[in-house]
Order: sequence, then C-alpha cells, then structure tokens
Amino acid sequence: MATMKAQPAVYGIMGEFDSPEALTKAVHRAHKLGYRKMDAFSPFPIEEINETIGPHDTGVPRLVLIFGLLGAAGGFILQSIAAWIDYPINIGGRALNIIAWPAFIPITFEAGVLSAAFAATFGMIGLNGLPSPYHPVFNVPGFDRASQDAFFLCIEATDPMFGGASGFLRQAGAVRVSVVEH
Repeated sequence: MATMKAQPAVYGIMGEFDSPEALTKAVHRAHKLGYRKMDAFSPFPIEEINETIGPHDTGVPRLVLIFGLLGAAGGFILQSIAAWIDYPINIGGRALNIIAWPAFIPITFEAGVLSAAFAATFGMIGLNGLPSPYHPVFNVPGFDRASQDAFFLCIEATDPMFGGASGFLRQAGAVRVSVVEH
C-alpha cells in the first residue's frame, strides 16, 4: 500500500528584488492594488516601505492601558479599604474619606506603572509570538542574504487577494519568485 505524502501548507509568495528602489516600487504598487498582508525584508531600513506597510497591530498598547488602569484602581482600592474600613483613624471628627485620599496618589500611580510594565513585558512576549527562533520565510532559498544584500517582499496566503500574488510579483520586477511553505 502506497503512503501519500501530505502537501505542505503555504505561508505565502516571496519575490526577490535586486535593488531597494525596485522593492519600494513593488511595495507601493502592491498596496495600491489592495494587498495588505505583506512584509518586506531588506538589509537596512527603508522609510518609504515602513510608511506604506505600517506597523502590525499586536494589541499591546491596549493591554498596557487596561492593566495600568486596573493596577491603579487596585492600588487605590487596597489603600482605601485599609484606611477607611480596616484601620480607620478619626482625627478631629473629620470624615475619613476627605482626609486620606491625597496620600493615596503616589501608591496609586506606582501600582498603575508596575501593572502596565508587567503587561507590556509579558504582552509583548505573548502577542508578538516571542521567542520565535523559526519563521516560514527562512525556508526560501537565498533568504539568508536578506541581512546582507538582497531585498524581499512576501505576500501572505491570508491576504484576500493572494490568488494573483505570484503574477503580481513577476510583473513588479522580481528576480525570483518562491513559494513560502510552512
């Protein structure tokens, strides 16, 4: 009985370009045509490409804001319970909640900063997929030159317009077009 080999899943299509100008033109053209799930690789940063592709939203800023606010609220509530419920000190017959709250500001601030810092650290590690010693683009022949003298544009298979990506990269002037397998 013959065993059938499973076909590898496709991550995307990658085109290699011979100059930063050619890569920049291809990225602008791809963006204009509606490709959004793409990434460019070059040995040095290219501002025009960063502006066109833009950063990928990981959700880390929202996570930091939420945990910072929750940490600040938690710090304030913890101090309030201690000062007004567990250990109330009535000085001069004044109401307990009027006197104490300004003293809570430093701890409230520090609890918020501490919670936000932990959320930023662990959120970045988790949501950015770190540590990531392997990425599917490493399978492309010649990709090791991306840190030396080669320029690559990868259009991911999750892009709605992925069907025409191979033809687009050839039209855009790619020296070599490769399928990126998982």
